[in-house]
Amino acid sequence: MSHPSPIRIAILDDYQNVALDMADWSVLQGRAEITVFNDHQALPAQVVERLQPFDVVCVMRERTPLTRAILEQLPDLKLIASTGPANASIDMEAAAARGIEVAHTGYSSTPTIEFAWAMILAMARNIPIENRSLREGGWQRTLGTQLAGKTLGLLGLGHIGSAVGVIGRAFRMNVIAWSQNLTAERAESKGVQLVDKDTLFSSADILSIHLRLSERTHGLVGAAELARMKPASRIVNTSRGPIVDAAALIDALRRGQIAGAALDVYDTEPLEAASPLRTLDNVLATPHIGYVTREMYETFYGDTVRNIVAWLDRRP
Repeated sequence: MSHPSPIRIAILDDYQNVALDMADWSVLQGRAEITVFNDHQALPAQVVERLQPFDVVCVMRERTPLTRAILEQLPDLKLIASTGPANASIDMEAAAARGIEVAHTGYSSTPTIEFAWAMILAMARNIPIENRSLREGGWQRTLGTQLAGKTLGLLGLGHIGSAVGVIGRAFRMNVIAWSQNLTAERAESKGVQLVDKDTLFSSADILSIHLRLSERTHGLVGAAELARMKPASRIVNTSRGPIVDAAALIDALRRGQIAGAALDVYDTEPLEAASPLRTLDNVLATPHIGYVTREMYETFYGDTVRNIVAWLDRRP
């Protein structure tokens, strides 16, 4: 009796080269051949060329888009194993039309909530600047900003935004919020004051963004909104890059219209090497690591292995 040939699995965008250490992939021994890619391919033609030999593609949520045009050129693809409960970068209708199964994993918002506060605190106390000064032989260079008594503005009060607000109150900040669908009842239930959009931008000392990217939120923070902010205010985006108009933000930062920005997300990822966001002194920029913790990766890749095994067990 002949045994079925091992399936071919591609693990994409494993930037830190840790995927195989985050789960027990040995359960697939004899059933699969695994190839790990540590670099990122951005052009659709490059993605297609890379993925054509594979039966299963493991994608980190929203790193590599799998559009209809790409999926139509992958005749051997049978399973997309994605991290997170949803992935906006996968054309689900196109996958279904081609009989490609899409599996998802568990997720926790805890790393992102913690990271948002790491960004806020690092920016308020100028920690990157002071650390660099110390390494270069210097000493105290800047004056930090006390958070107690300041106003934390939340653009979005979902699970992450409301948790960030709880921590803001623990720092004795005044916490306000606005989003298109936010009600006074929900705001009150989270211990937050609902304000209108203009008041959010004009009052916030720290404006933290916690919205899903959609047609309604794309470019929601533009030149007009940034112009309403105080010169000493700062903006934090750990959500999605395109919610903020990048050109307008860069202009506001260059002119000192706002004091600074802490950014973990960008329109194009990885961020272009020539982007001013890499070099502006009043920008604290990180490479989309808000969710990147050992615990989160163990969930992502552990569930991915289980999803692949379950799919294999269902095959005829």
